[in-house]
Amino acid sequence: MNSKLHASRRDFIKKAALGMTAFSIVPRFVLGGKGFIAPSDQLTKAVIGVGAMGRNHFPYAATRVVAVCDVDRNHIKKAVDLLGSGVKTFDDYREMIQLEEVDIVHIATPPHWHGIMAADAARAGKDIWCEKPMTRTIGEGKRVVEAVKQHGSIFRLNTWFRFKDNFYGMRTPVRPIKKLVDSGMLGWPLKVTVGRQTGYDWKFFWVGKTSLEPMKVPEGLDYEKWLGPAPYKPYHPHRVHGTFRGYWDYDGGGLGDMGQHYLDPVQYFLGKDDTSPVSVEIDAPQQHVDAVGTWRRIVYTYEDGCQIILDGEGKEDNSAYIEGPLGKLYPGFRSDIPDLERKLAAFPDPDPQETDFVEAVKMRKKFALNEENGHRSCVLVNMGLIALRLGRSLHFDPVKQEFINDEGANRLVHQPMRADHVLI
Repeated sequence: MNSKLHASRRDFIKKAALGMTAFSIVPRFVLGGKGFIAPSDQLTKAVIGVGAMGRNHFPYAATRVVAVCDVDRNHIKKAVDLLGSGVKTFDDYREMIQLEEVDIVHIATPPHWHGIMAADAARAGKDIWCEKPMTRTIGEGKRVVEAVKQHGSIFRLNTWFRFKDNFYGMRTPVRPIKKLVDSGMLGWPLKVTVGRQTGYDWKFFWVGKTSLEPMKVPEGLDYEKWLGPAPYKPYHPHRVHGTFRGYWDYDGGGLGDMGQHYLDPVQYFLGKDDTSPVSVEIDAPQQHVDAVGTWRRIVYTYEDGCQIILDGEGKEDNSAYIEGPLGKLYPGFRSDIPDLERKLAAFPDPDPQETDFVEAVKMRKKFALNEENGHRSCVLVNMGLIALRLGRSLHFDPVKQEFINDEGANRLVHQPMRADHVLI
């Protein structure tokens, strides 16, 4: 498709959605018509990072991939093998996001790139699909929220348990849990325990190695571009690709990997989408300066007394998933409240959410898990990681989104970036 025509179509989608009441007739693709979708009606994607995660997300209904970017030529080759030679390829995402024919930028890189790329994509006028965790620092998350709002982008964070699929060992989607919490039958405040008793796996195999010997960068990998804003460390294969999660510079181990999957739904059903805890307590071995280790227990406390307990050791195997002063909810959606399902039926369902990203883009509606609530659940993850990294409990101001009287912790809220990398 001619890029100018494509850009005009994208602009029309945005303008039509904003002023839809002024029209009596609008095109089928704006209204989200079902059935056959012509190529001209599909939204186009550019994917940054086409390792296994990026390639797994090539297929998405009513979209097609038109461009890919990776700093590893082997990844690019695998992507072209899947998509065909017509796909455009890049090793610099800043060039790719300027393509007029691109509607959506999908960010599937290691987390140390998420904030910069999301903000740059917003400034380029693109809508954004970002893998979790949303950002590697709290400060980066704040800047992404600002950029998305300023430029009118539609943002999706790619963890979906707040709106679909059974929620691990609870054997139910989150919606009935939200309904139960909103009903007040459990009372308030609530304590939520996140551990293996409900099927959670903190993936403590995502730990770093503490004595890496420098090695030669393999042919085809631009290691300087892979590092990007991260501090320079000599190349070792354990730092990149499948095992990068074990190093503070790029991610945060098992908590960085799985934290938003587990905690975003908790934030949602507790009604905390616009706030954060006021403290985080940590029980963990002393951490290495470079390599992420494991932890035993992390406790978040909100201003109203609600708590989220992360059980890393499995010591809470017999505890309720949610405990309140009036009742408890156990794995498998079992409760000590008699005749729970009949009583729950009398209460209203939670508010509906926009769970189709393509529809959200076309109609210019906020997606269910967007830059704002996604940032807040990522704050949970990053609060825990900062406490773990420093080895001490912390107090937090959820309005200013900074730690109270702790200069060391606040240095990890806004971490410096290397070379010419700046998150504006």
